[in-house]
Amino acid sequence: MKKIHVPPETGKFMFCLFFTFFSCCHVCFSELSLNQTNTMIELSRFLNISDWNLPGSEGNPCSWNGVLCSRPGNSSVISLSLSNFDLSNSSFLPLVCNLQTLESLDVSNNRLSSIPDGFVTNCEKLIGLKHLNFSTNKFSSSPGFRGFSKLAVLDFSHNVLSGNIGDYGFDGLVQLRSLNLSFNSLTGSVPVHLTKGLEKLEVSDNGLSGTIPEGIDDYQELKLIDLSDNQLSGSIPSSLGNLSKLESLLLSNNYLSGLIPESLSSIQTLRRFAANRNQFTGRIPSGITKHLENLDLSFNKLAESIPDDLLSQLKLVSVDLSFNHLVGWIPQSISPSLVRLRLGSNKLTGKVPSTAFESLQNLTYLEMDNNSLTGNIPPSFGNLVILNLLNLAMNEFTGNLPPAFGNLTRLQVIKLQENKLTGEIPDTITFLSNLLILNISWNSLSGSIPPSLSNLTRLSSMNLQGNNLSGTIPDNIRNLEDLIELQLGQNQLRGRIPVMPRKLQISLNLSYNLFEGSIPTTLSELDRLEVLDLSNNKFSGEIPDLLRSLLSLTQLILSNNQLTGNIPKFTKNVLLNVSGNPGIKLNNDDKFSIPKSSSGKSKLVFVIIFVASGICAIVAGIITVILLKLSRRFKGINNIEAEQNEEGSTVLPEVIHGKLLTSNALHRSNINFTKAVEAVAHPESALYQTMFWSYYRVVMPSGSSYFIKKLNTRDRIFQQASSEQLELELEMLGKLHHANIMVPLAYVLYSEGCLLVYDFAHTCTLYDVLHNPTSDVVDWTSRYSIAVGIAQGISYLHGSISNGRDPILLPDLSSKKIILKSLTEPLVGDIELFKVIDPSRSNSSLSAVAGTIGYIPPEYAYTMRVTMAGNVYSFGVILLELLTGRPAVSEGRDLAKWVQSHSSHQEQQNNILDLRVSKTSTVATKQMLRALSVALACINISPGARPKMKTVLRMLTRL
Repeated sequence: MKKIHVPPETGKFMFCLFFTFFSCCHVCFSELSLNQTNTMIELSRFLNISDWNLPGSEGNPCSWNGVLCSRPGNSSVISLSLSNFDLSNSSFLPLVCNLQTLESLDVSNNRLSSIPDGFVTNCEKLIGLKHLNFSTNKFSSSPGFRGFSKLAVLDFSHNVLSGNIGDYGFDGLVQLRSLNLSFNSLTGSVPVHLTKGLEKLEVSDNGLSGTIPEGIDDYQELKLIDLSDNQLSGSIPSSLGNLSKLESLLLSNNYLSGLIPESLSSIQTLRRFAANRNQFTGRIPSGITKHLENLDLSFNKLAESIPDDLLSQLKLVSVDLSFNHLVGWIPQSISPSLVRLRLGSNKLTGKVPSTAFESLQNLTYLEMDNNSLTGNIPPSFGNLVILNLLNLAMNEFTGNLPPAFGNLTRLQVIKLQENKLTGEIPDTITFLSNLLILNISWNSLSGSIPPSLSNLTRLSSMNLQGNNLSGTIPDNIRNLEDLIELQLGQNQLRGRIPVMPRKLQISLNLSYNLFEGSIPTTLSELDRLEVLDLSNNKFSGEIPDLLRSLLSLTQLILSNNQLTGNIPKFTKNVLLNVSGNPGIKLNNDDKFSIPKSSSGKSKLVFVIIFVASGICAIVAGIITVILLKLSRRFKGINNIEAEQNEEGSTVLPEVIHGKLLTSNALHRSNINFTKAVEAVAHPESALYQTMFWSYYRVVMPSGSSYFIKKLNTRDRIFQQASSEQLELELEMLGKLHHANIMVPLAYVLYSEGCLLVYDFAHTCTLYDVLHNPTSDVVDWTSRYSIAVGIAQGISYLHGSISNGRDPILLPDLSSKKIILKSLTEPLVGDIELFKVIDPSRSNSSLSAVAGTIGYIPPEYAYTMRVTMAGNVYSFGVILLELLTGRPAVSEGRDLAKWVQSHSSHQEQQNNILDLRVSKTSTVATKQMLRALSVALACINISPGARPKMKTVLRMLTRL
């Protein structure tokens, strides 16, 4: 081969060209200094972040996720965001300080619990560091930041900091503009020794006490003050009016009292003022809304009339004055910019000014329920063309339903119950194509049910009970495919009962009408129905045996008819009432009693008023999410039964995987997985059933009894899916430790289902103790202990105690899900439903949440998602049960609504309480009345106005 001779000059030139080329390539990727590049590479190795280790990105840290370099040229790292990287080891923090040009560091939403001393030593030297975000971690303490002279923004929210704010050295941050310490456990007083240039002070959801100091007006640059959800008392200092730059003042959920200072109206920049859930009294000052956009003074004790100018200011967007003691008429002038207006649960009287609502083209939420408003419903309401919710319930409105309601085509909820309305239901209601909830019950409406109602295809709840409606139920009612509740009781309906919508779940109530003939067998198709009430009609013949196929049924009320023959053998979970049917035959082995009354007719009208629905495709939604959890190996058999081989011997389903979750040696030796599977192979031995679970008592080979919960699956619904995530989440449940939480001891996955194992000692529910007529009356001391225990358990599940996990929500929270170890030791049960349904992690809105009737938060009709605020509502209903002794639904009325309608008048509150308990001592009465105010806060119709569970617990412990 012939050699090619390259002259030396040419070789030097090619070398220079080669070197220049690669130097240019390096510049193209990054111009970071060698020190910064090495620091970033070292961080990458330490943190092992997958996004930083992608092929081709190793030499270019400026392209990494969360890394921001200066422009132009990418010459230095100026911002580093490690948010949501699932970090738990904070020893990397000092290394970050080697980035001398760093201006912003964000390590939020991780699991960090400590800040190394080296971080403070190294990073306080960074003259450009202005932003530090440590929020949503597990920090229980913070080092002194006095040396961070340039720091402008510090966020320590959503951690577990404790102690006095003054002990953390924040007063040394002379350039600080924003300090966020919300959602911690800080105590002491509101800080007044911070830098006077502070613009944002956020210390909500802590344990601050004392008064709002007069010296707070020294912070003349303040734009935001958030002191909500603390334990502050006293009055609002009038000196706050001197904060000329203040834009938001948030003081909700404290113990503040006295008058609202008029000086606040002089702050021209103030746009939001929220002081709800306090104890303010007196008159709302005139001019308070002069510059405001949002005002929330709900749940106070404000009295007198609404100032004439309060609702007329042009900038107003939202006003909430509900749950006060306001009297007089609604002001004549209302701002056309208003979007949300809540005036419910006051003492307002007179007619609604029609002209005030003629031009409110932006109003989407109007609530004036539970007052004493009179006259006709103004036709001008038909001009509110983008209205989503209209609530005029529990007033004294008369006259007809305005045909102009047909203009409200965006309306989703209309509540007009408990008024004095007359006339027929107008045909124009058919234009409300987006309607989810229609409640016009307990009026004096007449005429027939318009067939055009079937055009409301999105309707999930229709309540027409307690009127004078006559004629037949339209045949096309079956077209309401998303209907889950239908209330038609207390009317004069007659004729044939048509085929009902298949998705009916919460209730079908046809009681107190004029129906006759046989009970139609088509009702057996409603396999999701929980309550069927056909009482007080003229039904004859036998009870159809096909009704036994209603697997979800919990109450069947057939009293006061003309039924004859034998009673079908319903499962143990069905509460059956057949009183007032002389032709009914009782068998000796019937295990239920027929109540008697002197009139021969049942005095109990089981009518369900409250519904939180609007949750379309309720069961389909449940199934969709559960499918993601159940094992691909599940066969999904409806009733898991032992099979037999050809010789007739029993063949039990195969145990795929069993896992002991408890560390208790006795339980670990007692629990036998095969025995558990064997026990649930016989559905007839179930103690009772719910939509989600069947409950069994299982005696293990050792002789010890355990409580088994079997997930209810149906072969026509459940498909194949992965079980790995379900196993992981069940094991996480086993790691929970709290005295007021019912935690599974073990789980079993087998070829036909999923079982959870519990200690059998805990089988008595709070519902049984409170509402069983044969039980002894529970004293207030025990009830109070139960309330506090439940609140402690829910607060723990919501994550107010930092434990490195996401909140656990309760899709179905009721007194039947509270298990009592004793009269002072409650256990919150069914926590695993969250792991089966898992609403917070579903990719779409959860349409599977109905819960137990009477406990369902009203907003579930819109959000279709289980929330912490929804759990607070359900707890509020349980607290009302403890205070009143009444069930969540009784005597034809929802407990929450009944209490709200009676609690607005102070003199009636004593009569709300369970007199068997409250009359025992004046101390008990006072404590129960204070607990009543807590319950009322929990059942606020507005989710945002409810206290958080941590706050509820604090309020209860301070009774």
